[in-house]
Amino acid sequence: MNNTVTIISFLVFTGLVGLATWLITKKDDHESSDGYFLGGRSLTFPLIAGSLLLTNLSTEQLVGLNGAAFQHGFHVMVWEVFAVVALVLMALFFLPKFLRSGIATVPQYLGVRFDNQTRTIVDIIFLLAYAVILLPLVLYSGAKGLSNMLDVQALTGINSEMGVLWFMVVLIGILGSIYALFGGLRTVAVSDTINGAGLLIGGFLIAYFGLKAVGDGNGAIAGWNTLMETEPARFNSIGGKKDNVPFSTIFTGVVLLNLFYWCTNQQIIQRTFGASSLAEGQKGVLLTGGLKLLGPIYLVIPGMIAFHLYGHLGIGNDDAYGTLVKNVLPGPLTGFFAAVMVGAILSSFNSALNSTCTIFSLGIYPKIKKDATEDEVVKSGKLFGLVIAISSILIAPMLAGQQSLFDYLQAMNAIYFIPLFSVILVGMLTKRVPAIAAKIGIAFGFISIMTGYFVPPVKEALSGINNFHFLGMVFASIIILMLIIGKVAPRETDFIQEDVKAVDMTAWKHAKLTGGILIVLVGIIYAIFADFSALSKDYNNPEGNAKYEQYQKAAEERKKIENAIPDADAPVEAPALEPQ
Repeated sequence: MNNTVTIISFLVFTGLVGLATWLITKKDDHESSDGYFLGGRSLTFPLIAGSLLLTNLSTEQLVGLNGAAFQHGFHVMVWEVFAVVALVLMALFFLPKFLRSGIATVPQYLGVRFDNQTRTIVDIIFLLAYAVILLPLVLYSGAKGLSNMLDVQALTGINSEMGVLWFMVVLIGILGSIYALFGGLRTVAVSDTINGAGLLIGGFLIAYFGLKAVGDGNGAIAGWNTLMETEPARFNSIGGKKDNVPFSTIFTGVVLLNLFYWCTNQQIIQRTFGASSLAEGQKGVLLTGGLKLLGPIYLVIPGMIAFHLYGHLGIGNDDAYGTLVKNVLPGPLTGFFAAVMVGAILSSFNSALNSTCTIFSLGIYPKIKKDATEDEVVKSGKLFGLVIAISSILIAPMLAGQQSLFDYLQAMNAIYFIPLFSVILVGMLTKRVPAIAAKIGIAFGFISIMTGYFVPPVKEALSGINNFHFLGMVFASIIILMLIIGKVAPRETDFIQEDVKAVDMTAWKHAKLTGGILIVLVGIIYAIFADFSALSKDYNNPEGNAKYEQYQKAAEERKKIENAIPDADAPVEAPALEPQ
């Protein structure tokens, strides 16, 4: 009965979001490239903030970051809290430069600053990265999270775990493709905003009910006190030297990945290009920054709760969040949150797919057909998006077996994040660095990171250097290399950015003050949970790490014994696990 209520509430909320989105956007312009790809440059700050937030908050965040907290502890909150700094820089520095050029894609800006060859190279990089890394990961993480939450295996009668994974990947891929290919950017932004409100409510409810479960009937505050008393070292905002994210890496690779993601990643910032004015864009970006300060409540705390409740069961990192949701939320709320999760998954999927269509249609297709009409440009994007969607569906199940989705995502993203961000930043800060420097910088960055990741002798030589510090070294090397080229063989004339008058470029008068307040709040949050003694230790939380490893080893031994017994109903003697 409980499962039936869950499914009904899931279908009702999903249907209401779809209906509301259609009613709001049915008269929109979906035929012209400006209307389809940029929402007619009519997006106001609530839509921008809602879409930015939900595009970011998909299951690679909900499942992946909570899974990282389950394994490593509270210091992984850096990915949420430090994002605020990047968003402030986006609002005050990057967004004015992008809007002044009236662009629709990040590669288009590089075409303006450097040349069309640079733009084409970056177009291709984005397309490959989204098709091979981002879109398959969104589908896989979404399928994984929903399968645990809704018990899809029991609902569908599909016996194998891989069969359930394929079923969910295909279902999410089809739904996401419909939104992205037939609706355009404004449709995506409207559905994102509705689902974003639901996601925030649902995320807070999970933290609340989870803390109540930890408090054993004595309330959420009692649960919080229990968490803090039983595992105080896991609540340190400062990562130790050998932790997942050491504190020192915040100022190298971590900040660079955040800056690329929030300031120059096409999938994320495309909705800011559709802002009706610079002021609306800045308000939307800064509002997103304010909401990100609340991120640890629903993206980190549930992982900490799951470790307390289920760590001794030996569940995988990326099963922790779905297990918590299924066990602590009442049936109707589980269905509601599953619907919001679908919205979050579809948001990231259809945003990335919409960005893929935009890059192909406006960057690649005009080179294939120089006299293409507006209608042909839009249709080419839809057709290309369909091909990419199908390929992503086929790739997604191959990601099964990754130890940590979030760590995998950060490692793979770095391959193209670091070189592209380096080139964009140099392009914005200098006037005489030539196009050849951008091409050499991109090539050097790719080769350096790929060599460090995948060439055994080099990988071994770098084993003593934290991966985030390695990325910082590559970034600095690209910057220096480009500046040297700019000195040796500069442009003949200074680059002067032209204001094409695409939107009103009057800045929001409270933008700098708001940005300053947000950065101060970041410092306060860190200070509240900081124990700087971790910096002098090999591990931030040796007891917690040892307990996690013990739980995982016991679970592996149990699985080996179970797999060795031919009769599934026969009793199993498994290694005993410590009681929680």
